[in-house]
Amino acid sequence: MTKAKRVVLARLGMDAHWKGSFVVARALRDAGMEVIYLGNQLPEGIVESAIQEDADVVGLSSLSGNHMDFAPEIVRRLRARGAEDIPVVLGGTVPPDDLPPLKKAGIAAVFGPGTQLEEITAFIKNIGRKKSRRG
Repeated sequence: MTKAKRVVLARLGMDAHWKGSFVVARALRDAGMEVIYLGNQLPEGIVESAIQEDADVVGLSSLSGNHMDFAPEIVRRLRARGAEDIPVVLGGTVPPDDLPPLKKAGIAAVFGPGTQLEEITAFIKNIGRKKSRRG
């Protein structure tokens, strides 16, 4: 039996926009994934939780414009901890000009406002770690 995909989901920094992340968390759970919802976190807390929870994917939410600092920092910290195999996805209001540098920094996908939940769940189901620490 295949284990459920484990997703660590967090809002970046002090972003107060919670509704979208709750909706995505529920959609992922409804699609059979295990979601560890952290709420508001800084990069170090997100990375620590992703490693401790043996996450298959890290999902980030940002509507306050801090994505250019925090999202690449999470990828850097995962790499520094030897967990570069955990993909990071981002959802929220991201200007089009920010997409190329985010991709270059290692963000696997960016989902903007209006993205269908089915698109997000399908992407996360199909992306995964190159290796898993779980048995």
